[in-house]
Parts: sequence; structure tokens; C-alpha cells
Amino acid sequence: MNKNIREQEHAVIRCTCATPFQASNVAQLIDAEGNCLPVAPVMVLCRCGRSRRKPYCDGSHVPAGINGNKSDNRVPDRRIDYHGREITIHDNRGVCSHDRSCVLGLPRVFRKNHRPWIDPDAANPEEIENVVRKCPSGALSTSRHGVPAAEPQRPPAIRVAKNGPLEITGNIGLEDDLGSRPESREHYCLCRCGESRNQPFCDGSHRTTRFRDDAPEE
Repeated sequence: MNKNIREQEHAVIRCTCATPFQASNVAQLIDAEGNCLPVAPVMVLCRCGRSRRKPYCDGSHVPAGINGNKSDNRVPDRRIDYHGREITIHDNRGVCSHDRSCVLGLPRVFRKNHRPWIDPDAANPEEIENVVRKCPSGALSTSRHGVPAAEPQRPPAIRVAKNGPLEITGNIGLEDDLGSRPESREHYCLCRCGESRNQPFCDGSHRTTRFRDDAPEE
């Protein structure tokens, strides 16, 4: 059996509402500059935002604990479909990490401060699909005539976004005590700042709380 396939089958991230992320059998941990970080068969990764060894956990969560519960006032975990002549864009704001790859990549389609904010007829389907593939959270996806676009095929990896979430790719499983399920099995984003209202997923709260890797909380 292919080595990458074996890793995909067994790579998993586990947590509870009160514990950090435990990543098992993930062969690649990559920093924001693209450098490979040291890995182990089991890695404990920070989700409280206070570790002085980010992205690794150093136990800083112990005094105050971790609140990994979902907030009642979170953005609803609900998919909305925007139908165009040739392509449909699917959007779930509830799991969006707000990395802005869509509004920067195709601002005439993904129109900030407009309602509706997505216009699927403002670019050709190939352009839209290319931009949607860059969505790290799985909030965006597309289909044509009812057929979903193929998911990327990547080896299991965790990328540490600069001052942002853990970006998970390659069909790494997620197991927690909330029964959380990513919008995309192939890719999703996990909160590192500890402030997401949709734990364990990132909801962009790191942007408003000004989370920084080099400034651990006291």
C-alpha cells in the first residue's frame, strides 16, 4: 500500500473541550514561511494561544484551563448555495477562517460589503474554481450541474498560518467530544488563539483579538 495512503488513513487530531490538540501520525508540520518543523508520532499542539513554544503546547493552558465549547452566539453552521448559469458556489460562513483568499483573488465574485456577497456569474467557472481551491477552511466549495468539484489530493499536513489557525490538509481525521465534523474532510482550520466561538474550528477571531505568535498572553 502507498505510504501516503497509509498516513491518510491513520493521521488524526484528537481533543476534548478542555484539552489541547493531539496530532497523531502527521508527517508534515509546516510554519508560515514554508519551513518544516520537527514532528513526532504524537504531537501536542497549542489551542489556548498562550504557549511560549507555539505551535507546540507547553502547558500554559493549565492555570486558566481551555474553554473549547461552542458559543451560543456563533455564526450558524449552515451552507448557502449561490446558483449561477454555469457554476454554483456553496458557502458556509460558520466555518470560515476569514483568510481573505477569495475576496483578494476574485473581488468581482466575492464582494465584500455587498448583499448578496457572492456573484457566481461575474467570472468564468475555471477562475472561480481556482480561487475556491485556495480556501483553507472548506467554507467555500463549488459544483457544476449538481456535480461537486473534486477535492484536492494532498498528503496529510498541518500548516501554521502566521498569527492564525492551524490549516489542516490531506484528509486528517478529527475526533472530539462535541462530534465536530469539518465542512470538507480534506481541509479545515482549527483555532489557535483560543477565542473562536465555533470551537474547535477557527472563525476568524484571531483577527479581531490581534493574536500574535510572538506575544504570548501572561
